[in-house]
Amino acid sequence: MLESGRILLLTNDDGVDAPGLAVLAGVARGFGTAHIVAPSGPRSGCGHTFNTHAMFGFETRGERRHSVDGSPVDCVRLGLHHLAPNAEWVLSGINDGGNLGVDVYASGTVAAVREATLLGRPAIALSQYIAAGRPIDWERSARMATRVLEYLFAKPPDPGCYWTASLPHLASDAPEPELVECPIDHSPRLLDYDVEGDRARFRGVYQDRARLPGHDIDVCFSGSIAISHARPAG
Repeated sequence: MLESGRILLLTNDDGVDAPGLAVLAGVARGFGTAHIVAPSGPRSGCGHTFNTHAMFGFETRGERRHSVDGSPVDCVRLGLHHLAPNAEWVLSGINDGGNLGVDVYASGTVAAVREATLLGRPAIALSQYIAAGRPIDWERSARMATRVLEYLFAKPPDPGCYWTASLPHLASDAPEPELVECPIDHSPRLLDYDVEGDRARFRGVYQDRARLPGHDIDVCFSGSIAISHARPAG
């Protein structure tokens, strides 16, 4: 695939050294020039948090590669304002784990593209769902991510909207999955807690959740790539 003239800002919520970000960077180079601006360490589940009150550091890790002592939203803001102001698209991921259904409101990976949309850039979040007891095949994730980007870059940008793509976790002998556009499933997570005195811990299995037919959870759990279109307000 020939590199295009796109300028791409890449981030995540797993940290600048996460394997999923390295995979995304490799994929992105086939579509344009990749600028990495990512958190210095894991920020998973941080949602749309950001820093407006205190100084925070950032470090140059190489050509077009920076780590930021902040959230994914901080990375997008600093990236588009200072480190990669010419970026035309923002890509976030590939997240180590699913971001399906109501997860999109807690996910820092998705918050990054939501913030990009608010700042006027088209954006795509990519997440690799993990089936219990099976390691991620990052090479296959790269192939699926490439197909997602080919598909979405071919569409005209829709101002004020962003995309989330959830990659299924397939058996090694499974055929290449379909790409399915589908709505986000807003069914609430099943809540269960272990309570000991005045302390509590959430107990639940990611796969044991409500799934509306034809929505993102159902599509991804059924073995297809779930691609959803959303606005920052939901």
